[in-house]
Amino acid sequence: MQMQIDFAVIGGSFAGLSAALQLARARRQVLVVDGGQRRNRFVDAAGLQSHGFLTQDGRAPADIAADGRAQLLRYPNVQWLDGTADDARIEANGRLAFRVGDRAVSAGRLILATGVRDELPPVPGLAERWGSSIFHCPYCHGYELEAGDIGIIAATPMAHHHAVMLPDWGRVTLFLNGVYAPGDAELAELAKRGTRVEATPVVRIEGKADVVLADGRVLRMAGLFTQPSTSPASPVAEQLGCAMVEGPMGPFIQVGPTQETSVPHVFACGDAARAAGNVALAVGDGVMAGFGAHRSTMF
Repeated sequence: MQMQIDFAVIGGSFAGLSAALQLARARRQVLVVDGGQRRNRFVDAAGLQSHGFLTQDGRAPADIAADGRAQLLRYPNVQWLDGTADDARIEANGRLAFRVGDRAVSAGRLILATGVRDELPPVPGLAERWGSSIFHCPYCHGYELEAGDIGIIAATPMAHHHAVMLPDWGRVTLFLNGVYAPGDAELAELAKRGTRVEATPVVRIEGKADVVLADGRVLRMAGLFTQPSTSPASPVAEQLGCAMVEGPMGPFIQVGPTQETSVPHVFACGDAARAAGNVALAVGDGVMAGFGAHRSTMF
């Protein structure tokens, strides 16, 4: 039997929880579907904290998410379904249908908070340290490096963006690693910012954040940054035909001012619907998606 619901939110992390909360408080029936794979779960595994989210600075991401879920589920009009959504389609009556395992769901409005997957550069030792001493967001993790030596492992031309920003957080070395070749104007910009450029290829990462180079040198860093490529963590947006935007890190769902997608009655928020983000931005996007989905039933 198909489950009928007013609003379905696919993704129960920060953006999805925030969107569902707005709908719950509007006294609408809400279903949250979640596969339990938060993007920043590696930070929890390393025993580190989330930063930059007002009133939650320095807390473990898992604790913030758990509190959000507990607060949301106090509303009797909210249901939670563990699992991964797939086989999404638009029904003849305009409702949005999908499956979660052997459960069929039909929703009047659908919010995609499905997130993205990070695809890391193939440097030996990098993946094992992802989220513990290797990061991608200076605002989230730069301060804790105590203005020490910071390395950037180039994976895409976005390495230049890192190399210009990160001197505000420490002494920076950009490891080109055969991936990125800055021109004269870029080199001048890096020199102005005090960023050192190292062209010798990286062999592997050891210790906490020690960069082993092809000539045998080992440069010890307080932490490292790199530029993962991202891809949608769920096939649902593609299955429904949502328009996508090609961003600097990878594709994301195109949305309008109230987080509406190109498909009627489908909204999107969080990392799935922006070029880059963090916890605070995901929560804000979720609020707007909840507002937008609710108001679309009236206006």
